[in-house]
Amino acid sequence: QKRLVESGGGLVQPGESLRLSCAASGFSLDGYAIGWFRQAPGKEREGVSCISSDGRTSHADSVKGRFTISRFNARSSALLQASSLKPEDTAVYFCAVARTDRWCGGVSSRMYDYWGQGTQVTVSS
Repeated sequence: QKRLVESGGGLVQPGESLRLSCAASGFSLDGYAIGWFRQAPGKEREGVSCISSDGRTSHADSVKGRFTISRFNARSSALLQASSLKPEDTAVYFCAVARTDRWCGGVSSRMYDYWGQGTQVTVSS
């Protein structure tokens, strides 16, 4: 059974950092794009960062320069390093995978076919 599990969320103050992890089980991440999405209360889900199967990345303008994404196929995992966090980064963060070798920046969220349950990130003073 293919499964994704996120971890690493929590409550932090503005300016602090978090490292979110995404662990896959039941399948290899080879050949998959990995995306991080988030959804704040009352708002639509939005793409945050993604990493293609060949390592190319893409980030939303709102997190460029603050978030980095990496993947570790051998460990079937991915990381989202979120730095200089702001209150507007507060949301549930989800990881998801899409079976494609295209650059992930051009991949619709509808192509992501496996999703984790999410991890809460709260940025507040």
